[in-house]
Amino acid sequence: MPEGDTVHLTARNLHQVLAGQTLTRCDIRVPAFATIDLSGEVVGDVVARGKHLLIRAGDSTIHSHLKMEGAWHIYRRGSRWKRPEWQARIVLETANWVTVGFALGILEVIPTAEESTVVGYLGPDPLGPDWNADEALRRMLADPARPVGLALLDQRVMAGLGNVYRNEVCFLRGILPTRPVGNVAQPEKLVDLAHRLIQANKDRSTRTTTGKLRGQTSWVQSRDGQPCSRCGTTIQRGELGDNPLQLRNTFFCPVCQT
Repeated sequence: MPEGDTVHLTARNLHQVLAGQTLTRCDIRVPAFATIDLSGEVVGDVVARGKHLLIRAGDSTIHSHLKMEGAWHIYRRGSRWKRPEWQARIVLETANWVTVGFALGILEVIPTAEESTVVGYLGPDPLGPDWNADEALRRMLADPARPVGLALLDQRVMAGLGNVYRNEVCFLRGILPTRPVGNVAQPEKLVDLAHRLIQANKDRSTRTTTGKLRGQTSWVQSRDGQPCSRCGTTIQRGELGDNPLQLRNTFFCPVCQT
C-alpha cells in the first residue's frame, strides 16, 4: 500500500535517472493533458511532498499521486514492462531511460510556480527537510473531539501517513483509533513515533513496524482474526472515516488498546 515512504523512495529513484536529463519523449495518456509535450525540456528535479510526487521540467511540473494502485517504474531502453501498457498514464524517456507512471490516481501538468495549489494545504512532512513536530502537534490538537485515528490520517495534520502507519502507531501507543485526541495522554509521543516509524522505512522496499523484514512485519495492520503478538487476543477490524464515503479499515487489539 503506497504511503509517504513509498513516494519518497520513488521520487529519489526517479531523480537519479531524470534530473539534469533532457526528455526525448513525453507521452501523457490523460485526455485533459494529452496535448502537452515536454520533449526537449530538461528535468530539474523530482521531489515528494507527503504522498504527492512532483517532476519539474522546464517551467512545468508533472504532479502525480499513486492513490491505492499507482506506481512509477524505471526501465532501461528496450526492457520489457512489468505492467500492461493499457495501465500506463504517462511515459517519460531520456537518452538512456524509460519511466512509466502506471494507474496513477492523479496525473496533471501545472506551472511550477503554482505548485502550492496542489500541495500547499499539506501539513508537515515527516520525511521532508522542513519537518516541524510542533506544528504537526498543533494541527492535531486543533480539534480535541476528533478521533485520533482520523487526525493521524489527515494529510493537513501530517503529510505522508497512511492507513498502515495510523493503525500501527495507535497500537504501539496503546490507543484505540476511536479515542478523541483530547483524551490522549502525551500526544506529542504519537507525533514522534509516527515520525520515527516512517523515517525508519524511507530506504526500504519492505515496510516494517515490528523490526522484522520477513514474516510478521506489522503488529495489527491486516491481521484481523489473528492473535495479538503481545497478549494473544484476537485482532479486530473496524471502520473509521469523516463520512460514509471515506471509511477506512482500522485494525486493533481490544486488550492492548483502550
